[in-house]
Amino acid sequence: MFFSLIFSLCCVTAWALPQYQPQYYSFSPTVGRGHGESFASVGEGRITGVRIWEQSNSYIKGFQLKYENVWTPIYGSTSNEETELLLFEGEAIVQISGKYNPPNYIYCLRFVTSRGRSLIAGQPTGNSFNFYPVDGQSELQIVSGRSDGTGIASIGAHWALIYRNDSKALT
Repeated sequence: MFFSLIFSLCCVTAWALPQYQPQYYSFSPTVGRGHGESFASVGEGRITGVRIWEQSNSYIKGFQLKYENVWTPIYGSTSNEETELLLFEGEAIVQISGKYNPPNYIYCLRFVTSRGRSLIAGQPTGNSFNFYPVDGQSELQIVSGRSDGTGIASIGAHWALIYRNDSKALT
């Protein structure tokens, strides 16, 4: 009886202890001026595409992300200057870099994939920023920031591990 009580107590204690889980979530703090309406991309699964619109030879007007097979709303606004990158199976966004001019807008955006491909739009003028996950297994999950309807005024990135089966592992 005493043995079963001790054994039960040990099992309950071990079950109640928090299990160690590596921290795969990280946040790249927002850069740019905080004016306009806030946004945060919303979607399920892995990001599989990116579109960026720029004001001709100037700032980033807007962007759009594709989660699995569904495009998000456009954050910011559009123009005739559209660039697009569709990701391959298992490919992920692992870095965002660019330039911003604090009183105005994001002037350049570059999305880099796990296969070394990139999408670049805008003009390389202003202060530089470079976003990437703390953990090397994480990938871009959410882009947040502010837009005033004319352009993207600020931008930040949220990184996480997207759990997939082996056929869709990060490559």
